[in-house]
Amino acid sequence: MTAGILDGRACFLGEGPLWHPLRGQLFWFDILDGRLLSRDAQGAREWPIGQMAAAAAWVDADTLAISTETGLRLFDIASGAHEPLAGIEADNAATRCNDGRADPMGGFWVSTMGKRAEPGAGAIYRYYRGAVAPLFTAITIPNAICFAPDGRRAYFADTPTGRIMTVALDAQGWPDGAPEVFADLAAEGLNPDGAQTDAQGGVWNAQWGAGRVARYRPDGTFDRAIAVGGRHASCPAFGGPDFATLFVTTARQGIEAPDAGQGCVYQAPAGIAGRAEPALLLGR
Repeated sequence: MTAGILDGRACFLGEGPLWHPLRGQLFWFDILDGRLLSRDAQGAREWPIGQMAAAAAWVDADTLAISTETGLRLFDIASGAHEPLAGIEADNAATRCNDGRADPMGGFWVSTMGKRAEPGAGAIYRYYRGAVAPLFTAITIPNAICFAPDGRRAYFADTPTGRIMTVALDAQGWPDGAPEVFADLAAEGLNPDGAQTDAQGGVWNAQWGAGRVARYRPDGTFDRAIAVGGRHASCPAFGGPDFATLFVTTARQGIEAPDAGQGCVYQAPAGIAGRAEPALLLGR
């Protein structure tokens, strides 16, 4: 199956798609251009953030929490105004935000990386009830953050390794034990980027440079793939009626003379239902 273009606005580094379940609206980012983009009933919308921004979680019908190069900020959708929520590596000018997703226990996992992808400069953090804690460090390009439907398992990747990792979580959503390999894609030369899980626990992984999103069963074996016209598929999200549509961001970064299909947002019927993204819980 091949996905079609939903939005043709070219993003240099499209990332972080989020379907807001209360609004029925898709949001995504152009990280390096510091833009938040969306489509609603009136058409295309766009907000400048003023710094790099990469991922979002929804707080309520009117508010997002967005991950930026200085930390988390609360974003008012109606006005476009935003204010600090929690600093993350705000004093480190050499790093930026990259991947992120809300967890089923009300937290928000976000990652950082070196602006020049310096080896080991990145990390994964969790915001939970008003506080930020580091989870994993010495990562080069942290990606593929997503969670099993019951909230008791997380997935992530360090893209250059070609491996998607998994780690058990306790009842509050904190890592419980050491990460293990979920799917080793290195032998195929695949680069795991953003990911999301479906209602059956399958992991859908966008693969940078391969122009596809691949589904892996809960045991880590390959199931199927959906092709996208953008070579650098960067992150998927489920949305639409019954969460049966797969949306995929792509990027033009690193492509010489990119055609009109690079950096667009794509959509396709997934064939398997996803589920609503959980809300981010603020405070203690």
